[in-house]
Amino acid sequence: MQKLIFFVGVAGTGKTTVARKLSTRIPAAFLDRDTIGGRFVEAILELNGLDKNDRDSDYYKRNLRDLEYDTAKDVCIENLAAGQNVFMISPFTAELRNEQWIEDVLQAAGLTKQSVDVKVVVVTLSDIAMQKNRIIGRQTVRDQWKLDNWGDFEKRVDFVPQINWDIPASSILVFDNSGELTEEKAELLFQFVTEKQASLSV
Repeated sequence: MQKLIFFVGVAGTGKTTVARKLSTRIPAAFLDRDTIGGRFVEAILELNGLDKNDRDSDYYKRNLRDLEYDTAKDVCIENLAAGQNVFMISPFTAELRNEQWIEDVLQAAGLTKQSVDVKVVVVTLSDIAMQKNRIIGRQTVRDQWKLDNWGDFEKRVDFVPQINWDIPASSILVFDNSGELTEEKAELLFQFVTEKQASLSV
């Protein structure tokens, strides 16, 4: 059965790391929203005299946020229509709240929930200090704004987004990514993605 797996959570929790670990065992199109839209967003922000790394500005939220996410959605639809498994990596907070969003994605790909196994992995951490250390450790330029404005950026790392999609509760996994991503933890993730039933948290 074709798979569409979302890896969601706030910055620094390790969404991409978790998705990469699973991608070694499950072939899939690997769609990170930052990679898909990042360079275009940075260029547009700079053209408007803004910090290219600031994804929390009103300008970004009004003019670029949906553009970036909708582009990732379109790439997802193309890959689904081509018969690929798809991993989607980004917070997707607004999209998860929108019950119709996932229906529109599947319909646009000519597919249904009966033909695609849709699952959501919510990646969390145990404390805010670990989140900040991970953001520092990954050493990406776009994170510097977050670190310089940590008081404004800081969010609960155990945040679980509201998910209004019409999918079974067993298709949502809250995954604590604190500590090392061991083979045992990776196996639990693999079982969640490949099995029909799964625990709600590990």
